[in-house]
Order: sequence, then C-alpha cells, then structure tokens
Amino acid sequence: MHRFFVPPDWLEADRVTVVGSLVHQMRNVLRLKPGDHIVVLDNSGWEREVEITRVGKEHVSGQVVDKRLASGEPRTKITLYQGVLKGRQFELALQKGTELGIVEFVPLISDRCVIASLDDVDKKRERWQRIILEAAEQSRRGQLPRLRPAMLFRPACESARRVGLSLIPWEEAHDREGATGLRAVLRGSEQPPFSVNLFVGPEGGFTPDEVELARQYGLIPISLGARILRAETAGLVATAAILYELGDLE
Repeated sequence: MHRFFVPPDWLEADRVTVVGSLVHQMRNVLRLKPGDHIVVLDNSGWEREVEITRVGKEHVSGQVVDKRLASGEPRTKITLYQGVLKGRQFELALQKGTELGIVEFVPLISDRCVIASLDDVDKKRERWQRIILEAAEQSRRGQLPRLRPAMLFRPACESARRVGLSLIPWEEAHDREGATGLRAVLRGSEQPPFSVNLFVGPEGGFTPDEVELARQYGLIPISLGARILRAETAGLVATAAILYELGDLE
C-alpha cells in the first residue's frame, strides 16, 4: 500500500480528506480509485489504513479501516550532525539516513565546509524536507526525521553534550595509539545508549583542532576502520553499525 504523511487536521474521527498537491499524485500519477487502500500517517507514531471512497479533482476522501502503531521506528535515536557537502551528496545522506532510521539531522558547518554561511544552507531547507518526506514514506517510517537549522561546530558540540552518547568518527583516529573503535565504545557502556549523537565531517574531514574541541565537550573520537570513507558514506556506515550492534536491525 502507498503511504502518505498528512497534516493532522486532514483527519477527523474515522474519515480522511486529502487536498492540495497530493490529490494530483493520487489521482493522476498513482491512479488510485475508490476501493483502493492506502496508509496515512500524521507524524504521531500511529498509522491508519484507509479505504478510498471518493477521488475528485479537488480532494480525495476515505474511511479509516484500521489504526495501529507504526513499526518503522528504531529504539535507538540517532542524531546525525553532518558536515555540509558539495552538490547532491548531502541530499544522499539525508535520503539514505532516513531509510536507515536516523531521527534527526543537523546540517553542520565546520572549518573545511565549502559552504560556510548558515543562511546559504537554510535556503536549501525546503528541498531537503521534501527529500526526507519521500524517503520516510518509501521506507515505512512511522515518523518524519526532524531537520534542525544549520549549526556551527562549537554550538553543535554544546548542544550534543546535553543528552546521549556523542561520537565523532575521525579518519586519523585509526593510526593513533589507543584508538577506540565504534564497537568497543558501544559494548563498553553499562547500558545500551538510548540516543546517539554522530558527528561526521565534510569533504576533507574534521581538523585536529576541531576534534580536540569536541573532546572538551565530551565527544568521543572513534575509528571506523582502516579504510577511508567518503563524507557522505561515513555517517551511513556508522548508523548501520550502531543500529546493528544495538539490535535495531534484527
């Protein structure tokens, strides 16, 4: 069944009324008709199975036939602080991160980012929100990942230290004495972390000064192994490894 995130005010008791651009998608692209079933989500964690009763030019209406908790949300809540990337690579991180189960994205501006203006980054916000929405529907997410405003590196470290386990993968960590791997950090916790903040740099990675600053805020530098991962890949690999290690991919 096709899945759609809709505003809560489109739901009234056991009825759903769809308006706006989504009507065109349902009517003309997907060619849905009365009797077809869809799933609608209002970002509350619940999903409703709906039988379409009318397809008009201005609205599509339907009857709720089942309501259940959405099952697509991981127990471990991962926030990805992703260094802003060139071209469409940041969009790839948003799309695939949503599919994996990341619950929050923070565009991060660090020393080696090509785009260094908070305003320039936030101009892309509407497009990024759309990419997250489409990926969430496709991957059967129960809630939309939150896209927070862009942040500079120091305020981001300050924000991350307030809650959860905060990790900063760093390609130079593997070559340093006493380097800590991701699995060792996760297994070293007395209890599995409920939330994880994951900092991933832009092309060129983080500078040593940034990593040292992160340490001061309680972030743990970790190695992701001997191979150097691209900036758009590292966060996805780390996310998948965290969710697997903590049992969220079973």
